[in-house]
Amino acid sequence: MTEASVAMLRRLLLDRYDDLKRGLTRRLGSSEMAGDVLHDTWLRLARTDTTIGTLHNPVSYLLRMLFNVAHDRRRAEKRRLTKVDIEHLLEVADETPGPAEVAEARSDLDAMVTILAELPPRRRTILLAARVDNMARQEIADRLGVSLRLVSKELQLAHEYCLARQRQMRETDCAPDRRNSSLNRDLSPRRGDRDHDLAE
Repeated sequence: MTEASVAMLRRLLLDRYDDLKRGLTRRLGSSEMAGDVLHDTWLRLARTDTTIGTLHNPVSYLLRMLFNVAHDRRRAEKRRLTKVDIEHLLEVADETPGPAEVAEARSDLDAMVTILAELPPRRRTILLAARVDNMARQEIADRLGVSLRLVSKELQLAHEYCLARQRQMRETDCAPDRRNSSLNRDLSPRRGDRDHDLAE
């Protein structure tokens, strides 16, 4: 999967998270399973060994991916392992995410959705364009019809707000420590961005 395709699918999942969860809940008959499917799909999108070409219809691809994950979960729940199956599985290295990794990813995604929803629309658009779509600042400025300085200012404000909210969540025990989490890496300013801000 190209980086652009992954970014597009992650952006789509974030933007339509609530609608996707409602649709999956109706289809699966369980809000909890719908949430698990969304989080499993987020984990799959985070894996670097997933490979596809350019996406022509990202919405259809994401929905198909969600349904495949749901099918895999249902099949796994129905399957009963024999003693021989268990012994065979124990001989193979398990590369699936462990409970701690799944819990951290779920918490990261929930926190990211919450924090992004709290940002003003333009600031959120600029942050997602820079961090999820990997767009250059000048490209963002051109697309939105604003100045490069305004884009830089909005990014800085978005970063400061996201970091402050993360600290607040940790301090109030509303979310686990994310000092080493993917949320911190996704939303924190990159070194090049900080240098660019200082230069301006």
